[in-house]
Amino acid sequence: MTEPAYNVLFLCTANSARSIMAEAILNREGKGRFRAFSGGSKPRGEINPHVLAFLGSLGYDTKGFHSKSWDEFAAPGAPKMDLIFTVCDDAAGETCPIWPGAPASAHWGIPDPAKATGTPAEIQLAFDQAYRMLATRMAVFLALPIEKLDRASLHQHLHDIGAMDRPDRKTSSAA
Repeated sequence: MTEPAYNVLFLCTANSARSIMAEAILNREGKGRFRAFSGGSKPRGEINPHVLAFLGSLGYDTKGFHSKSWDEFAAPGAPKMDLIFTVCDDAAGETCPIWPGAPASAHWGIPDPAKATGTPAEIQLAFDQAYRMLATRMAVFLALPIEKLDRASLHQHLHDIGAMDRPDRKTSSAA
C-alpha cells in the first residue's frame, strides 16, 4: 500500500517566480510523494516570462502554471495542505489566511530573481541562483523521514532548511 501524498503550498507575494519554481521542483523531484501548489498574497496574474523560459530549458512542463491567490487554498473544497512554505520575505510578514488542519510551516526566503536588473546574463544568473537555492533546499527536504518525525522535530528541520545558504540566518540545531 502506498502512502498518501503530502500537499505542500509555496507562497510568495506575486506568485510569479520563486513559488512557481518551488512548485515545479517539488512536483518533479517528489515523485508522487508530494503534490506541490503555489499561490500569492497579491498575485501578479501572470508568470514571469524568464521563469517559464528557464524552467522550460531544464525540461519542466510549464503548461498549467498560473499566478493565483493564496485564498484559493483556504477556501472550502481546496486540497488540505500538510506543509506551507513562504519563499519571499514579504509574504512571510503578511497575515496569512487560516489554513484548515493547521499545517506545518516554515520560511524559506529566497532573493527575488524577478527584481534582477542589468544585462541578460546578470538576470539569468539571478534566476540560476534562486533555482539552485530552491533545488538544494528541496533535496534536503526530500531526504527527511517526514512520516517518522513528530511536529516539533519536523518544524525544527524545516526551519533549518530555510536557513541554508543564508549568511544572515543561523540554524538553531547543533551540527
